[in-house]
Amino acid sequence: MRPLDPRLLRYAAAARLTLVAGGVLAVARTACIVLSSWLVTQLVVRAIAGEPLGSLGGLLWMLVLVVLVRGGVGWLTESVAARGGATVVGQLRSALVAAIGRLGPAWLRSRSTTEVTVTTGRGLDALDGYFTSYLPQLIATAIATPILVVAIFWQDPTSGIIVLVTLPLIPVFMMLVGWATQAAQARQWSALSRLSRGFLDVVDGLSTLKLFGRQHRQEARIRSVSEDYRVHTMKVLRMSFLSGFVLELAASLSVALVAVAIGLRLLNGQLDLSVGLFVLLLAPEAFLPLRNVGASFHAATEGIEAAQAAFAILDEDRSARDAVAAHATATTLDGGLAFDDVTIAYDDREVVRGFSATVPPGTFAVLTAPSGSGKSSLLGAVLGFVPFAGSIAAGGAADADGRRSAVAWAGQTPGLIAGTVGSNVALGDAHPEPERVAEALRLAAADEVAQETLLGVGGAGLSGGQAQRVAVARALYRMRASGAAVLLLDEPTSALDATAEARLLTTLRAVAADGVAVLVVSHREQVADAADVVLRMEVGSRVE
Repeated sequence: MRPLDPRLLRYAAAARLTLVAGGVLAVARTACIVLSSWLVTQLVVRAIAGEPLGSLGGLLWMLVLVVLVRGGVGWLTESVAARGGATVVGQLRSALVAAIGRLGPAWLRSRSTTEVTVTTGRGLDALDGYFTSYLPQLIATAIATPILVVAIFWQDPTSGIIVLVTLPLIPVFMMLVGWATQAAQARQWSALSRLSRGFLDVVDGLSTLKLFGRQHRQEARIRSVSEDYRVHTMKVLRMSFLSGFVLELAASLSVALVAVAIGLRLLNGQLDLSVGLFVLLLAPEAFLPLRNVGASFHAATEGIEAAQAAFAILDEDRSARDAVAAHATATTLDGGLAFDDVTIAYDDREVVRGFSATVPPGTFAVLTAPSGSGKSSLLGAVLGFVPFAGSIAAGGAADADGRRSAVAWAGQTPGLIAGTVGSNVALGDAHPEPERVAEALRLAAADEVAQETLLGVGGAGLSGGQAQRVAVARALYRMRASGAAVLLLDEPTSALDATAEARLLTTLRAVAADGVAVLVVSHREQVADAADVVLRMEVGSRVE
């Protein structure tokens, strides 16, 4: 990640305001530094010249006021950085969660959910160090350092030349140390991801390991990964301390050169005391922001590494949306579901080619085809999860967001989470209604499952058929709650017995009779027999 990645400004609008406020405060702080240095110089020089203390009172009170203002500006800088960092992290997290939702389950299955979770949680939290420590110093370096160097050069060209020659040494050391630190930080982040994945795998399979008495064998693996993470973390900390020492040494030697040159010229009478003292007070301040940037960079490396992963996901989502928008065309369908010459390809391999079909409102349609023909990909395209060429309209909307808001759906995998059955059915509803949850469970032929039933991770506690019906109930609940015009179900009866299947098919016919366009993907002949329309898609996407 560059010192300031432009993608940060693109995905988090609050970062712009934080930068502007930081720049204004940096200018104010620099003005305080110059003014306080001048006041101290005048007080010392006049006191040495023998002026009475009474005549210096005005300058002394001005110095006190400038010091107070400088302290207030410093407090405001920290406050703005902390508040802005919290706001930016919140915006990035919201954008990241929304992007993951738009990319959909198919994309998520191709990624490590542990890495995505670590990036969204702990990773973005680590950006606090970037905003509260690194970014303010970066702004100060860009604003304060040039102003102070110009002030030094204006007062004493010789000292200005020394500062200009020695100042680049600090960035050189920063780059050398930064490359090593960034590589170590990348290894630390990789070790953290491995630790998270390993721990999650053990937790997911703990019941199986316990059943076969193998749980203790995983202790050595977790201990080894934890030790690896500890070693990499200590390497990063060691480099941070050593780099701080290197930067301090370089800055101290540079200021010492300026001080020696000023001292020799003062002894020879070639330089006025007021000029020498003023420049000597400004010299450390010119090096300080750049030195602090190098030191604070290490506090932000973990957040920067996580931001790289977050930006990669956001960029992928942006590319997917641009691809969909480039191929989307207008539609005249008023409601229902329509596919017009839809083509879907993965890695230049077409899985669906030229698919066209219409499911008008009030129609119960079944899409059947051999496995691998792209049926689930078509549903993913409707939801905006899969890029496609052609046009898809749902509920009269052709754009991805409009289609998604008009659709209620349930995929092949129930996707249940830990909690009650009722909370799973009403997932996403800020104000769930128990009566509507009970009605959705009844319509999905799952009324034997109590709303209060507690589920474990992944819906543990229900049979496969029960989990499938709860997922269908969730789609029915959303359809009723949001007034969705289209209902999509992917293999909703694959794990049901004949009785439950018949009840669910009766529900789907009733839903279609209410004016909803219902499209079910299924291989089962019983489902096809109950449908109003059967779309038989062969390889090559020819539809009968």
